[in-house]
Amino acid sequence: MNNFMLLAPEFAVAGLAFIVLTADLFLRDRAKHLLAYASVAGLGTIGAFSLIFLWNQDDSLYQGLLVIDGYSLFFKVFFLIIGVFAILGSVEYVRRNLDHPGEYYGIMLFTIVGMMLMAASGELLSAYISLELLSFGLYVLVAYNRYNPKSNEAGTKYILLGAFSSALLLYGISQIYGLTGTTRFDDINLALSTSSGISPGLLVGLVFIIAGLGFKVAAVPFHMWAPDVYEGAPTPVTAYLSVGSKAAAFALMLRFFSEALMPAGEEWQIILIVIATLTMTLGNLVALAQSNIKRLLAYSSIGHVGYLIMGIAAITPINPLSDVPTAYSHLTTNGIMLHLVAYAIATMAIFTVASAVFNVTGKEEITDFAGLAHRSPLLALTMTASMFSLAGLPVFAGFTSKFYLFNAVSNQGLLWLAGLAILTSLVSLYYYLRVIRQIYIEPSFENQILKVPRITVGVLSVLLASLIVIGVYPSPIMETVQHASNALFP
Repeated sequence: MNNFMLLAPEFAVAGLAFIVLTADLFLRDRAKHLLAYASVAGLGTIGAFSLIFLWNQDDSLYQGLLVIDGYSLFFKVFFLIIGVFAILGSVEYVRRNLDHPGEYYGIMLFTIVGMMLMAASGELLSAYISLELLSFGLYVLVAYNRYNPKSNEAGTKYILLGAFSSALLLYGISQIYGLTGTTRFDDINLALSTSSGISPGLLVGLVFIIAGLGFKVAAVPFHMWAPDVYEGAPTPVTAYLSVGSKAAAFALMLRFFSEALMPAGEEWQIILIVIATLTMTLGNLVALAQSNIKRLLAYSSIGHVGYLIMGIAAITPINPLSDVPTAYSHLTTNGIMLHLVAYAIATMAIFTVASAVFNVTGKEEITDFAGLAHRSPLLALTMTASMFSLAGLPVFAGFTSKFYLFNAVSNQGLLWLAGLAILTSLVSLYYYLRVIRQIYIEPSFENQILKVPRITVGVLSVLLASLIVIGVYPSPIMETVQHASNALFP
């Protein structure tokens, strides 16, 4: 008997989306700004309810199609928090540019439902449907500024390449189903465990799935859409795309590779190692040549995708005869989830700053941040701290997360790959320092003081404090991550 109350958080978010869409039709224009705060209050309430109701739940629906456990709960709450900051970061942009904010917030809420279902998926087709629910909403959000040619171009490229990647993913799923007779993760694991070796057809299906997911996370060589889409989309949407869609895709990938494909680790590990090497190297090197802040952050995010894929490759040890492979796999998943959190906080903070600057100046080149320290000390401090965190400097969350992740990867026998990750992190520090130089050293072409809305000040203050707290005292977040990871490796 299926207990549908286990999906209460997803139903609640979908209901909230319909309420926001409907309220937009009846509210007067001067009251429509309240929709953002209603959405935030709703997400916060749903997050608290999820923690209370689903804590220590270990169940499934439809014989394993959707899994309710500590891992899915962690990501559900994580996505709800991302939604809160994405909506708050969009308030000023929506106020200045949109007549019907309910449509914008409603679409964003529907994408959160897709993310939550992706984290809970224990089967390939349900994962695919959840991924498409997320993708369709993002296609609309990216092209939301329909009078901007760059936004239209970004939306077109994103839709075309998104459809292509979905086709690759579906073909890979069909191959796996045809050769194993199942799409459930646990049954795939059983089929691989009982077979003498992975067949060529199954390997082809796996390659297509990796390629399809590679497009979704912008891994090299499937990254070509990211810089144009990041630049053309509205800045708050770019922040949400950079953080939310990647976190959701990696939540799915972690469960899929750990629960379904561990018996065939030797076959897919080398593929992920090659992709991780190319992604972290190319992403950080090409970022050196960028002059637009959003394109620079696009390549920076590609580099971080390389680190995360490196972690997934290290879920299975190089030496299968190791005495403690499960313990090291546990450490690797912990490192991946912690780095997702640290990356999300820093990236959301940087894009919130970029959005605040763009709302006043209408500019987004790196040189347009010259003298920002004199025009808005809070924006300058937050952007600097966030970039130091992404580079992995001490005191900030990025240092702690990279330390955990790189250490876990090296313990799995991939010391050279962790060394390459450290080297590319040093490269990233150079282009982050280019931006920081503009902020603190280069003279400003404008002396206009940037007036930052109070809601933006609050968002940035919370994000900045989170970067420092997690960097200095990571124990609470690590205990939460450990609880989630226990569901993957009991």
